[in-house]
Amino acid sequence: MRGYNIWRPLMLIIVALLTRSLVTNLCILLGMQAGVASSIGTLGMVIAGLVMYNRMNIRRRK
Repeated sequence: MRGYNIWRPLMLIIVALLTRSLVTNLCILLGMQAGVASSIGTLGMVIAGLVMYNRMNIRRRK
């Protein structure tokens, strides 16, 4: 456990949840139904999580 950084997974979770909330609210403001907006928000959350995970791994490899 010596080289483990607790902030990386926490930051990943926080960014994913904030992205989901932002995308869902934006879709609802643009007039989408709640179910469709939630699905798009979840898709945005997954994409944001993957992008952030890849960026964190690239920095760690260098």
